[in-house]
Amino acid sequence: MSIIVQIEPEVLNINEYADLAMHFNHDQGAQVTFTGFARQHDYVEPITHLYIEHYSQITENEIKSIVEKARQRWVLNAIVVAHRVGKVVVGEPIVWVMTQSKHRIDAYQANEFIMDYLKTSAPFWKQEHFENGESHWVVAKKSDQNKIKKWSMSL
Repeated sequence: MSIIVQIEPEVLNINEYADLAMHFNHDQGAQVTFTGFARQHDYVEPITHLYIEHYSQITENEIKSIVEKARQRWVLNAIVVAHRVGKVVVGEPIVWVMTQSKHRIDAYQANEFIMDYLKTSAPFWKQEHFENGESHWVVAKKSDQNKIKKWSMSL
């Protein structure tokens, strides 16, 4: 099984990751990818960018732990997680998650599981910056926490 975890200070090259994933295993029946982008949200004042902080080794280890949980739960051929840090301008990708499996259900569910845990458990701190010069730290959403409860109940 191939596993790659990348934390990137530069714009994610999704095409490069997708091309790399195509060379992992020729016996996959399904490949699911998710790309999350920086967006302006629905505030009165538009967001210009995010600033994402992390502790390098701690964050990477936590992501690897999330990936390992997915690997134990589903039959997967490959997993790639690439996540941005630093300044991320609106419209740029923040995260790319790819799961490959012989069967689509495993690939879909593992991808969703990894994303849900990245949003709630990976130690990233996001600050939204607005056109008016103000900024604030992003707080975890209750809906994201509820998704984690769903996964823990389905054990």
